[in-house]
Amino acid sequence: MEKVKRFSMIIGLLAVVSCISNAMSEKDKNKQIVQTYFDEVWNKGNVDALDELLSTEYINHTPSTPNPPKGAVGLKPIVRAIRKGFPDLHYEIKEIIATNDRVVARVVMTGTQSDTLFGIPPTGKRIEVNQINIEKIENGRIVEHWRVTDELAMMQQLGVVQIVK
Repeated sequence: MEKVKRFSMIIGLLAVVSCISNAMSEKDKNKQIVQTYFDEVWNKGNVDALDELLSTEYINHTPSTPNPPKGAVGLKPIVRAIRKGFPDLHYEIKEIIATNDRVVARVVMTGTQSDTLFGIPPTGKRIEVNQINIEKIENGRIVEHWRVTDELAMMQQLGVVQIVK
């Protein structure tokens, strides 16, 4: 029943976005896609939204997760793993710049690691990490993704890495 509710909510959300997008410029449509991506997928953990937001040929160029499968099937386990490690995960978009086929979003990722994260045992520590994300968009869907995260700062905040001076 919960999946049906979420699916209905996604369809409703996409219908609203679709209606609004008829009056929007291509740049504004692309911004809306990326804002929905961060809010629905990363902040709310709604990985099913990826089926509508990503192209089946979506390529994730992120270096920390080399060569995941194309499309939503490759990103869903990554989102689930990060949200498992940080159940209170939140992305705040600080700046967003759009063109007719690209969106760049500067975001701040926050959360408390209360479960295992890619083999790192729970630390109970809170992080605040900067990211730059670039999304290539074609036909209303994200087709390619690049991300740079200050992973050193995140590892320091988790207490996993210490800089020796």
